[in-house]
Amino acid sequence: MWGVGTRFSYDGEVLEVVELLATTAGNEVVLKNAAGRQIIRVSVRELLTSGLARIIAVGPGPSADDPQDLASVLLAELTDVERQQLRERAAHVREVLTGYRSGMAELAAEGEPRPEFEPGLPLTTRYRSKAAELNVTMRTVQQWVSDFHSNGEAGLIPKKDLTKNGTASRVDQRWVETALEVMVEHTAESKPSRTMVIDRANARVVARFGSGVVKPPSRATAFRVLEELERRHPTFRLSTKRNRDIADRPDEVYGKLRPTRPGEYVLMDTTRLDVFALDPVTLRWINSELTVAMDWYDRCVVGLRLTPVSTKSVDAASVLYQAFRPRPAGRDWPEHAVWPEHGIPRSVLMDTDVFEQPGATSPAVVPETIVVDHGKIYVSEHLTSVCRRMGISIQPARLRTGRDKGPVERFFRTLREDLLQALPGYKGPDVHSRGLNPEVEAFFFLDELEMIIREWTAVVYHHKQHSSLLDPHLPKLKMSPAMMFEHGVARAGYIEVPRDPDLGYEFLKTVWRSIQHYGVEIDGRRYNAPILKRYENKTSPYAGEAKGRWPIQVDPDDITCVYFRDRETQAWHVLTWEHAPSLEMPLSEDALKFARKLAAAKYTYPDDKIAVADLLERWNVGLGRTLPERRMALRLSRGQAAIDLPQQSEEQVVSVLPSVARVLSGTTASDEPSLDMVDEPAAEMGDDDADDLEALDTEDDFYADALEDV
Repeated sequence: MWGVGTRFSYDGEVLEVVELLATTAGNEVVLKNAAGRQIIRVSVRELLTSGLARIIAVGPGPSADDPQDLASVLLAELTDVERQQLRERAAHVREVLTGYRSGMAELAAEGEPRPEFEPGLPLTTRYRSKAAELNVTMRTVQQWVSDFHSNGEAGLIPKKDLTKNGTASRVDQRWVETALEVMVEHTAESKPSRTMVIDRANARVVARFGSGVVKPPSRATAFRVLEELERRHPTFRLSTKRNRDIADRPDEVYGKLRPTRPGEYVLMDTTRLDVFALDPVTLRWINSELTVAMDWYDRCVVGLRLTPVSTKSVDAASVLYQAFRPRPAGRDWPEHAVWPEHGIPRSVLMDTDVFEQPGATSPAVVPETIVVDHGKIYVSEHLTSVCRRMGISIQPARLRTGRDKGPVERFFRTLREDLLQALPGYKGPDVHSRGLNPEVEAFFFLDELEMIIREWTAVVYHHKQHSSLLDPHLPKLKMSPAMMFEHGVARAGYIEVPRDPDLGYEFLKTVWRSIQHYGVEIDGRRYNAPILKRYENKTSPYAGEAKGRWPIQVDPDDITCVYFRDRETQAWHVLTWEHAPSLEMPLSEDALKFARKLAAAKYTYPDDKIAVADLLERWNVGLGRTLPERRMALRLSRGQAAIDLPQQSEEQVVSVLPSVARVLSGTTASDEPSLDMVDEPAAEMGDDDADDLEALDTEDDFYADALEDV
């Protein structure tokens, strides 16, 4: 309380309130200095809120500078019984001081004041009477009174309750710090036992401080100390991976990227699926990896691709391409799962090839920044050059910090718990969760499994409410990714996706080559087309890494042709490999390199035609046994290219593929024959956070019975 007579320290000078005024401009006070020669008028608001003024206390009592833990924290921590005991003690103190348990004569109880506590009696006499009544010493009563004057009722809390220290506070702190030091050293190592940490801490304090200087705790006390230190640095209770994640938490205040519109941040990541798939050509069980692109603002999955065994940079570029050009939806999908075109484009363009299709599997966004980890495919020159051409920034996550891509990591978990574990062939998240023989159950081919995941994402995931998706203005309204996307479009406006029908070429791998009279040569392969005669032996206008050469777009999964863009007409032209007419199927870059290696060991003067023929014959008769051969054959078995180019686009048959409704209904094909399993490690992992890599399968007769049913 303050009023006339209250003194303030105002702007370095002691002033006293002499008058309170009520004016049309507001309440004001009149202040004078100690000498009374200077009088000023200040508004009450200025006096109470300005940092220039400070009340000078004239007696004991609460102050703004008092520690707040006594009244707020300590009293709040008491139980109901302890709080009642504290009120009884405070009533005894007030009776000693005033003769009344309430402290005021106006609220006197019946029989108050009692004769031994009459206010007129000496204070010492009242102390002695209260000590006799409570069976304590007079010194204790005096201490209560002193604490009551200093801190009010909070000062009467027993001292042992004010500082509830643990076991570690009663042990020599040098031993505690040494034990914590040993625990920290095991952050990146295998989990130690508590006994080993105690023994090492005992030995280290002797070596550091000398024998007998630091008294070690007993074995039981040491175990209790480690239990308290476990909360500071987890070592024993959680998994070692979880302990490392906790130890890697930043010391500074947490921050996060806050997307404000669709496409501002797109998360990309790759994980190995916890379900087996069947390769349609080799008829073998294979592991598969799922690469996903997710819009951070609305959690919509804007691109995904399932690859056999391992993921390559062209697959990551394909997923990014799907953000601009979503894949067509299935013809039997429910209406709410199909994404129509949103907004009205500036000009209406009709694509006759897709005019009959119902819509897209996901919304189209224009990524501004992609957040990726340090996997090989995400730091490759291929993906980096694609982002540079499309004007996309790359935000790398911190090493081994999965929470930097938290939403997409949570999507992988939701996919496993809501879909994959209901599929036949589910093998669990790790070897400890695997069934007896998951490979003998019913199965899905690789393309079928990808379409199942696409349909589940569109039908279920995009329309499921997420606790993390909300509008700050309506915090109780939980939204789904589809609702959040509409919310973002309403806030940020129409998303204009590039309408170039040849956009897919920009996502292929770029190599720089000179144009000669025979065409262009890429890794010993010669390509030619009539358009090259116009640019024969000419220097390109491109600067930097071009060095006078021309850009050629290459699909690593099909090197039978490459693509060149006419600089004058901006039209794309197909350059055909000289040996392509002898092939009836696509040929990957890895397969040709391997074929050349085999031919070099067999022939004195091998060429590419002989090398490819020998490789295909080797695979046809079931001689492919090495890990590189397995991966190359599995990638060639895919019926769909990574990127749908105009010359390669075909009508996608989706009506024959299994639907999510049938899969989740429990329909299985238990009478399918038992097939062998291929369980290989990723040769080129896309996720540096991946765990539980499967062991190598070095089965020699991998393709031995591939043609038994032919």
